[in-house]
Amino acid sequence: MTDLPPPYPLLWPEGQRRTGRPGEAQFRTTRHQAIQNVEKSLEDFGRDSGIRVGGVQITSSVAGLRSVEPVDPGVAIWFLWDGDLRCIAVDRYSKVEWNLQAIHHVLEADRTKIRHGGLEMVRAAWRGLTLALRAPGDRPWHEVLGVPATATADQIDAAWKARARDLAARGDEVQMKELNVARDKAKKERGNG
Repeated sequence: MTDLPPPYPLLWPEGQRRTGRPGEAQFRTTRHQAIQNVEKSLEDFGRDSGIRVGGVQITSSVAGLRSVEPVDPGVAIWFLWDGDLRCIAVDRYSKVEWNLQAIHHVLEADRTKIRHGGLEMVRAAWRGLTLALRAPGDRPWHEVLGVPATATADQIDAAWKARARDLAARGDEVQMKELNVARDKAKKERGNG
């Protein structure tokens, strides 16, 4: 079985381009409601397809999906379905809850495909959602830190401090090492290291 990524920081699927300029949405939902909508849509999708969805992990740049608005509002939902690790990632909107709600609507659209086009149509469409996670040391520094690749030195430092505090509280030495390597790579790339 494939390991799922940790919930923090955001783990964007390799090969999917980032939007770059998140916009506004008309969704009227809280982050909590949007998470519930995604979870229910995944459950309903599993029921409609006849193939259980398992091991769901929401990754974002918000530790614990708290109410803080992150620099990067993107969200990636990783899960197991039909024997493979899948990911639906959205960063179109400027708020985490809006991106979560967009994922909910994507899943609802795929449930419609099952009802009207059949399971094989969805399997064909979801081949692109079948992904392999990169080894922890292979992730780009900005992904580990949960900031955009264009982050400033101050944003890099702030992200490192917030993440280091969280990891220290959990005693996670492996991820702390990866975090420190990412910070060092960022500083070197920026000419500060």
